[in-house]
Amino acid sequence: MRSQQFSEWIFVFLLIGIVVFSAIVIAFMFSKNRPQKMRTGERFMFSAIIVGVVAAIVMGAVQMLGGYLF
Repeated sequence: MRSQQFSEWIFVFLLIGIVVFSAIVIAFMFSKNRPQKMRTGERFMFSAIIVGVVAAIVMGAVQMLGGYLF
């Protein structure tokens, strides 16, 4: 039972980390210091980051549904 509670707090920590990381990425995307037009590499990089964040949330949620977050 204690390991389940421990896993829940790890999942909460994962979500908090993802929110902070996403806020930094979004702030950079809409920064005033950037050029107006995004380059192809930047678009690919931001797309990969967003897909990675979604994958991390899905993997964590599936592991929690399975019982434990490794």
